[in-house]
Formats: sequence, C-alpha cells, structure tokens
Amino acid sequence: MQNDQRHHVLDGFSLEMTGRDAAGLDEAAALLPAGTRVNIAYLAGETMQERIDAAAAARRHGFAAVPHIAARRMRSPAELREFIAALGEIEALDEVFVVGGDPTTPAGRYHDSLSVLRSGMLQEAGVRRVSLAGYPEGHPHIAVHALAEALHAKLALLTEQGLVPAVITQFAFDVQPVLGWIGGLRQQGIEAQVRVGVPGPVGIKRLLSYARRFGVASSAGITRKYGFSLANLMGTAGPDAFLSALAEGLDSAVHGDVRTHFYTFGGVQATSAWARDFATRTIPSGGGTRSETGTGTTSAAG
Repeated sequence: MQNDQRHHVLDGFSLEMTGRDAAGLDEAAALLPAGTRVNIAYLAGETMQERIDAAAAARRHGFAAVPHIAARRMRSPAELREFIAALGEIEALDEVFVVGGDPTTPAGRYHDSLSVLRSGMLQEAGVRRVSLAGYPEGHPHIAVHALAEALHAKLALLTEQGLVPAVITQFAFDVQPVLGWIGGLRQQGIEAQVRVGVPGPVGIKRLLSYARRFGVASSAGITRKYGFSLANLMGTAGPDAFLSALAEGLDSAVHGDVRTHFYTFGGVQATSAWARDFATRTIPSGGGTRSETGTGTTSAAG
C-alpha cells in the first residue's frame, strides 16, 4: 500500500478514552494532530466529575471533546440537564455521542438514545453534531431489523432538529462486513459520516475479552485475517492489516465520508503512537505486521 493511502484512511481520525484517562491523554497529547476528536466514554464506576475533567483535558490540549451520553445510565432529566450544563461550561458541547448504554434496566426514564434525542435538551444547549452507534455485524441482544429502524428514526429526528449526524461503528475483525454495511447505508440514502471503530494496539487476551463483551465475531479465520493468532494469546494485536484492507476497499463513490475511530483498549498513549507511526509500516503477504521503524506492535499471524 502506498503511504498516501495510509494517510487517507487516518485523515481526521478520532479516538476514545474513559473518564479516568486524563493523565494518559496528557502523555499522548504531543503525538496527536491538533483538533483530534477525543470521545469520552460514559462508563459505570466513573463519576460525572471524572467525565467532565477528561473532557476539560481534551479541550486544554486543543482537541475536540466528544462526551458520551448513555441513556440508560441517566437517572433523571435533572441529571441529564446537569451533565449537559457542566459540559457547556467547559465548551465541550459542540458534538456529543448518544448511546443506549449497557444496562438492560434503565436507571431512569431514558430507555434508549432516541428518548434522549426527543428530550430536546441537546439542541437547546447548543449542540451542533450528534454521533450515533452503528453495528455492522449486528448486536448480540437486538435484532438486525430493529437496529436499522432505530438508526433511521434517530437520523430523521436529528435532521428535523437541525443537528448534524454521524455514525461510529462497533469494532470488527473483518473489513468486508463493514464495507458492505456502509454501502448499504448509502443505498438507503443515508449520507452521514461513518467512523469505523478499530481497536488500538492491545494484548490479544484483553482484545478478545472486549470482543466477547460486545458480541464481536472472533472466529479463528477472521482473527488471522485481522493479524493475530489464537494460538499466541500472549502477543499484542494492532489494526495494521485491518486498516490496510479498509483503505484498499474504500471507494468514496460507494462509501461516502468514512473516517477511523480508535478504541484505546491498550491505552491512549499506545494508540496515539501507533497512529503516528502507521504510515511507515509495511504489511507483508500473509497477514502479520513488520515494523520498519522498530515500533510495530502487532504479532505475526499464526
């Protein structure tokens, strides 16, 4: 692959961190392009103040903070309003990511992301862009047709509210289902920007634990295609082969505006360094990754 293709697939990439990763972002800041979108996850066990502080750290370094709002974790409209107001005070409300969230039982009245959008609080607070979750390989607990209907409803509502939509996908190990899913969106007239979720470099055992948690397919054939072997769980996996295949398969006439979104399972600094160095790496035939600079992080496929 030519380096310009590598640069293209990383143009305007975003990454995701938790509320407790502010120190990691401080260490990684010099590795990231100015204005990088930094998503702040809304996880159980983290306080609202930790999420606010993480968003403030992103703003302090000149990045675009994209706070997450997890509908089923919100206990009340008052809590949602408080969170939105606090984000506004640190100028971290230009874009938010709204998702249903992991709990099966809502903590309050918001049963899904659509109910948060219908509250009208986002546009009232001055939010301009809203990202939504996309599932190219489906969701372990939601039927495919239900996912499609919900996404259509949310995109239609955002358009009606005058907000700019985008979609961030769950991570996958196989490029083809992702490309097919994006192509299907375009055929349905959905032109919103799509950010393809990709795990940053991380230990294979940890990566597979996240895959099981999120219902991501991880068969032996797919994992070899991604660039690691199930026989060597002590190694580290990075998305070199996946992103190379994504760059090869993308066609702007078919897929429209597509960017990359990194899940920093292995740490913000490791992902930031990997993204900086990606253009210098070589993908040999056979699927493994070799580093020309000595900073490669992906173990060879078995």
